[in-house]
Formats: sequence, structure tokens, C-alpha cells
Amino acid sequence: MRLGVDFIQDSPNTDETHYPKESAEQLCHRLAIAKAQALATKYPQHLIIGSDQVATFQGDMIGKPLTHAKAVQQLTRFSGQCVDFYTGVCLLNSDTGQQQVQVCHFRVHFRVLSRDRIERYLLAEQPYYCAGSFKSEGLGICLFERFEGNDPTSLIGLPLIALVSMLEREQLMIP
Repeated sequence: MRLGVDFIQDSPNTDETHYPKESAEQLCHRLAIAKAQALATKYPQHLIIGSDQVATFQGDMIGKPLTHAKAVQQLTRFSGQCVDFYTGVCLLNSDTGQQQVQVCHFRVHFRVLSRDRIERYLLAEQPYYCAGSFKSEGLGICLFERFEGNDPTSLIGLPLIALVSMLEREQLMIP
């Protein structure tokens, strides 16, 4: 991990159903908690990190495209527009039951994208299992005009600036 802390990666079996009238922010907040809590009995006396991310475009939640054609559609819609990402992180101390939760908002401003640029990008990186059809940590950076937000790592799916503060409150100092 980027923070230099040993960890175990595990995937909880969590129902990610979106509730009616639940906002993107509420959804990722709820799922971050649910994912951490789902692992609490399996990992007693641990600090457990749960995280979830929801992307929105013009108020609608967007998902992973899964196919090339859907990725082309997404990126074409995003051309010259903004996409908002909400990333929830929960740090649960399974020994004490104490949990800390934060949702980070991050906005991506896309360049005006030609069909040719979209095709070249998708063929090079194939981000079909990424919300928004891009990997900002890779070649996806060429699609953006600018970012807005306090924690750029939240765009990748785990807001490390927020997590460091949470870990410090649990007496785990980084570095």
C-alpha cells in the first residue's frame, strides 16, 4: 500500500443495491460502512477499511461500462462536461466498535474529446470495469482539462488523505 502499512485485502459479500431516493453520497457512505462491518467478525482486533465509490453525471449515477461500445457512449457524453465522484471510506476498529466515516467529493472536467481520441484511449487502456470509462492513474489523465477536490486519491477509489487522519486518530502514525 502507498502508505507503507501492512494489510490484508478481502472482499466482503455486500449487497450494493441502490435504495429509492438515496443520493450518490448517501449510497457510498452506507456501503463503505457495510463493507467494513461485514468483515468485523472475520477480523477481530483489526482496523478495517471499507470503501465505495459512486460516479454521477448530470445528477444521474453512472456505472462501469463493461463493453467498448458503452465506454464510447460514456466518454462521448462526458466530452467537455463534468463528472462527479463520491468516495466513501469507513475505518472500523473491530476491537472497540469505533468507526469513522467520510465521503469525499471530487469533480473531473473533461476536455472536448474527439471520437478518434476516445477510440485511441479505450483501445490503449481498456477501462471497461472502471466507473466513468477511464483510469485517472493511467492514460486517462489525457482526457481531462482539470480536477476539483481536496483528495485526488479519492478518484482512484480510496481517499488516502482522509484515511491518514482516521488512522492517526487510532494511534497509527503515518509514516
